[in-house]
Amino acid sequence: MIAFVQGPVAAITPGSAVVEVGGVGMLVKCTPRTLAALRIGEPTRLTTALIVKEDSLTLYGFADEDERATFDVLLTASGVAATMALGMLATFTPDELRRIVAQGDAKSLTAVPRIGPKLAQKLLLEYKDKLGAPHGSVPAQKPVAAGPAPWSEQLHAALVGLGYAPREADEAVTAVTPEAEAQARTDVGALLKAALRTLNRTR
Repeated sequence: MIAFVQGPVAAITPGSAVVEVGGVGMLVKCTPRTLAALRIGEPTRLTTALIVKEDSLTLYGFADEDERATFDVLLTASGVAATMALGMLATFTPDELRRIVAQGDAKSLTAVPRIGPKLAQKLLLEYKDKLGAPHGSVPAQKPVAAGPAPWSEQLHAALVGLGYAPREADEAVTAVTPEAEAQARTDVGALLKAALRTLNRTR
């Protein structure tokens, strides 16, 4: 088992890189994300997975151990070959894949070439207890904006019903908000009178 390769990058192609290790050029298949970080002539270290078949030995390279470990898990699903597993990692980061599986998001998984809706559903089931929870923090949910106070809705509707434009009603509601907040118990009738006075002054 070749756990990693380390050395200067000798060549980069659309789907692989050649890393010189002890005078030998090791061809390593990588995702576009990994390849984008490499520079010809500069040293690199890629964590690797060796796939052995009857007629070939193929080395796959990854930016870190998390990518390689995720690759290994992806291969455990029936029908998923190394090319498809690499395609998943080319489309999503390991944490994005964990989140997709945790959320049962089959639609996102179909973005990977050769994965249709039926296969996506099947893979979600197979990976459910294998990929684990996302490592990154869960994106904070946006706070739900507080809706308008009931009195303001009533007042706005009343003003519009009296023939004022919505913009004028908005301005009037804003103008009487301090008075409404000062009331122990909101008196919409009194606020309507105050709003009308405000509007009459601006006309």
